[in-house]
Amino acid sequence: MAERLVDLGWLRIFVEVGRSGSLSAAASALGLTQPAVSYQIRRIEEQMGVSLFRRQHRGVELSPEGRRLFEIVEKSVGGVDNLVRSFRAEAERPSVRLRTDYAFSALWLIPRMHAFRLLHPEVDIQIVATQRLDRGGPESGDIAVFFGTRSEFGPAASLLLPEKVVPICTRGFAERHGPFADPSQLAGTTLVHLDSEMPSPWFDWESYLAAFGVARDAYAGRGDLRFNTYSLVVQAALSEQGVAIGWMGLVDSLLAARTLVTAGPMLEAPERGYWLLPPAAANPEAEQLAQWLLSEAAAEPE
Repeated sequence: MAERLVDLGWLRIFVEVGRSGSLSAAASALGLTQPAVSYQIRRIEEQMGVSLFRRQHRGVELSPEGRRLFEIVEKSVGGVDNLVRSFRAEAERPSVRLRTDYAFSALWLIPRMHAFRLLHPEVDIQIVATQRLDRGGPESGDIAVFFGTRSEFGPAASLLLPEKVVPICTRGFAERHGPFADPSQLAGTTLVHLDSEMPSPWFDWESYLAAFGVARDAYAGRGDLRFNTYSLVVQAALSEQGVAIGWMGLVDSLLAARTLVTAGPMLEAPERGYWLLPPAAANPEAEQLAQWLLSEAAAEPE
């Protein structure tokens, strides 16, 4: 067995003396007597074979060897203290992790989270946004909200937001490039696309226009835009860059404020949408959040 050069419990005493420059002050901070602290310092110096402190008329100061040791030990002791405090804080505060995509988290969830926090201020919430296709189910104790169909997520999933879409743009863009009284008129304007795998798991411009019998020449637009996240699609529409497909539930507040306006009829795909995946294991906080999400979604206007 390797020889233990120094008792780790003494290192905290060494650090406190080094910080304060006083055996008495260190003893008071540690709840020990001054002779006990002095004895422990002598033991450390004997085991190391060097003097760690220089005794002064008032207090002590680190020797060169003591300073080298202090620079290493202070970081280690401080790191352990911080880690222990974080362990205790995590153990004391309940928490829940919600996995979802960027669009749902930015446009639907975050504007509503203050309401949940008012109801459950004791719960820490971690929102993990991802666009990975291998979304899977929630890990133990977590919940998840992802876009898809029931066949993808199983019978335990609950439909939060069925897919309802409508073309959206600013009033200024509609006045300059419209009117868009008929879907066929959208085929000749600049469209903002959300990239996805093929075939698209949600309404895209091709499937939207096809639903109304509109065939669009690939070169008929005025320089279409494509983005890989829906938040950028909405931002492009807000910047009057073109017409985007608006998912109801995600752009409702923008339409209600007239920041964006509709530019065509609505389409629905009730078998698709955002689904809530419940926790895989019992977790009271995750179940609270799941029930709140369901109630918030149920309050959405039809």
